[in-house]
Amino acid sequence: MNRPYKILGLVLAISGAVTAPIFYFLIGAAALTAVSLSAIILGFMSMILANARPYVSPEACQMLLKTGMENTSALIEELGLNNKAVYLPSSARGGRSQALVPLSSNGHLQRTVGKIPGRLIIRYGPELEEMAIAITTAGSVNLDLLPNKPGPTASDIESSLNYILTGVLDIADATSVSVSDSIVKIEVTRPKLASEDNWYYRCLGSPIASIAASVSSEALDKPVQIKEESFAKGKSTITLEILS
Repeated sequence: MNRPYKILGLVLAISGAVTAPIFYFLIGAAALTAVSLSAIILGFMSMILANARPYVSPEACQMLLKTGMENTSALIEELGLNNKAVYLPSSARGGRSQALVPLSSNGHLQRTVGKIPGRLIIRYGPELEEMAIAITTAGSVNLDLLPNKPGPTASDIESSLNYILTGVLDIADATSVSVSDSIVKIEVTRPKLASEDNWYYRCLGSPIASIAASVSSEALDKPVQIKEESFAKGKSTITLEILS
């Protein structure tokens, strides 16, 4: 992907370096000499731009994200699951944060029993109906981008979300977080990923809500669930419930 920029930069730089002495010393054309010097500058800028370009294009990342979401959505729809996912901290899943989607509406993920095994279909409690599928989400993967595990305060969660959403991914302008009792309220200003009405979003939330839930769960070291997600006036409001 970066190769065209490098080739263009080399062509411009070499052409400018060759023609600049000719135009200046032999022809004596100041205007053409300036054009050649400009070509050298543009050539170096193109080569710098090539190094600044991401190794994987945004279009390729979008394709991979869409493919994974559609496959997960098809699995959820085939199983007929309408339950909202519960996001678990990495301590409950052997070092990898994941979301559990209960197979039964009668399951109570508030009372998980010990650490949950790293399988697709798992039992999280003693009752027969307490079974779920474990899914790696966009939020789970993006936890690896954090330099350190976030602390349990609202400011720590806010700082971590701003680091990921604004600093690394550049999919939002700002994030604010407030925590009260068992509720975490997150406001994301100008999110660049819209929410859709499909099985994936209904169970797991939008990618931004998924990241917010994963970061909050990891920071609090408790399971959380996306209770509500709304968008109005350029802001996305995400309400999470902390499960005991």
